[in-house]
Amino acid sequence: MQRAVIPAIGAATAWRDAARQYLAAGVPPEQIIWGDSAAAPDLFATSAAPAARAVPAVPRSFVSMAQTVVWHNDPERFARLYAFLWRLKDAPYLMTDRGDAELSRLRQMEKDVRRCQHKMKAFVRFREIGAPDAPRRSFAAWFEPTHHTVEPTADFFVRRFSDMDWRIVTPDVTAVFEDGTLSFQDGQAKPDLPEDASEQLWITYFRNIFNPARLKVKAMQSEMPKKYWKNMPEAASIRDLIAEAPARARAMAEAAPSLPPARMASVQAQLATYASAWDGPQQELPAAIAACTRCPLYKNATQAVPGEGPTDAALMIVGEQPGDREDLTGRPFVGPAGQLFDQVAGTVGLDRRQAYVTNAVKHFKFVPRGKRRIHQRPDTTEITHCRWWLEAEVALVKPKLILAMGATAAEALTGDGTAIMARRGQVTQTAAGQPVLITLHPSYLLRLTDAQAKAEATALFAADLATAARLTA
Repeated sequence: MQRAVIPAIGAATAWRDAARQYLAAGVPPEQIIWGDSAAAPDLFATSAAPAARAVPAVPRSFVSMAQTVVWHNDPERFARLYAFLWRLKDAPYLMTDRGDAELSRLRQMEKDVRRCQHKMKAFVRFREIGAPDAPRRSFAAWFEPTHHTVEPTADFFVRRFSDMDWRIVTPDVTAVFEDGTLSFQDGQAKPDLPEDASEQLWITYFRNIFNPARLKVKAMQSEMPKKYWKNMPEAASIRDLIAEAPARARAMAEAAPSLPPARMASVQAQLATYASAWDGPQQELPAAIAACTRCPLYKNATQAVPGEGPTDAALMIVGEQPGDREDLTGRPFVGPAGQLFDQVAGTVGLDRRQAYVTNAVKHFKFVPRGKRRIHQRPDTTEITHCRWWLEAEVALVKPKLILAMGATAAEALTGDGTAIMARRGQVTQTAAGQPVLITLHPSYLLRLTDAQAKAEATALFAADLATAARLTA
């Protein structure tokens, strides 16, 4: 039985050398008792070095992980690392096996150490201990890390405070940096550090940057665990800041300016572009729609398709957008969907010529596929931009009722394009208060392949057209 004693200072190098030696000698994990200098000796174990042979190759990823894990506070860390290393010599792929329980444990230990190093960098608080006339300023700090992270983290403080002398005292190891040289000593008891003249200024700054409206206690304690508070001067203010936060947040809200900030001007200007402001002569509306470039749809469409019909009509019929035929002819509802509408409307006595017929979107949206142009449904942005023209048409015609056919028309008129089947046959309102009757779009009927389903949907559509005719008679 072999006994390996790893000292507290230089643990990473000592463990690596011992592990290489045992691995080269072919000593299995169960034949080694690992421990630090504080562990009790074993009566039956020997510390004599085993005969060495060639050292097997070890993946670099394991070396990197081991250099961090050795600083964990788990007393079994050295044994865990060697046991995994013993398996790894015959199966190097284990370093990429996420299902391996022991690797998962080591990775978690690695993460714990790195988190402890981060906390050390954030929460060490130095106080000046040197004489005012000394050639180099001197500082000291007391810290109680969760893991043995003083030695692997000391280089950070060397880089950060290379122009001064300092020491970080902990119960396990003390890091000392004097005259540009870093050394490590055994741990010490907490020293009696003097008060810092600038400490009150730091606390004042800390209290003033605290935002009570954004306080999240659990998140704060996750990043700044309570175990570190006792050695951080600003922590004495935390309890009062938490207790005062609700009242301070209310005071901030009451003192907030009543006028919107300057940046809101651009937001309000952008919103204004969505509102219909066209108030030109009636005869100029089709030309204004034809010249529209408010959204990118105009780039690929042949032309814009304005509404047509009597401008004093009691009924306005709104569809989705022009189709292929409408885009080529410049007239609404002349394609297959329009022809089906005329056919069904004729069966219930609704005369399309007495209604104003238009679309929620004025340009044809499509994707080319060979020689065909495949219809694409307008998105919310395109519907919103084109609502400018739809509202201008509604204001011009002032209909008694608007018939919204399909989801796009419903969204443009009511702000909600969902659940059309559940809402059809119901009268709702636009934001301005005009009554809107929701129904299906005739193109939906054309897409149905089941004869019974198509007949049932056509009957519902006919019933809605009959309702529109009755309400506008």
